[in-house]
Amino acid sequence: MSVGILLVTHPGIAPALVSAARKIVGNFPLKVETFEMPFESSVEEALPSASATLRKVESEDGVLILVDLYGSSPSNIAAQLARLGTPARRVAGLNLSMLLRVMNYPENKLDAMQSVASLGGRNGVILDEI
Repeated sequence: MSVGILLVTHPGIAPALVSAARKIVGNFPLKVETFEMPFESSVEEALPSASATLRKVESEDGVLILVDLYGSSPSNIAAQLARLGTPARRVAGLNLSMLLRVMNYPENKLDAMQSVASLGGRNGVILDEI
């Protein structure tokens, strides 16, 4: 088995990142789903749909939940999802570099995958001084 990946973002972000990553990587080695948190919904209203999306990628190895912005509604719903019983870890600051890095280490366990995601996101930020 392997870790499932769930992207929880504001509208438009997760599908765009998944589309770009698929063009770069091809077929993903891990199950990936996206949940876009509607601007007009509360966490309580969106939780059932988000939970159903989580179930599509859950495995015995757990789910890595990648969110776009810490402290935002997508981040808050991800925190709720992580408490539903499925082993889950959350990483905020989702970017394309983070998603690609995760896809390059499909054999990692959940805790290691959380670290890989964090490093991928941080290492993708470069200060270009030209």
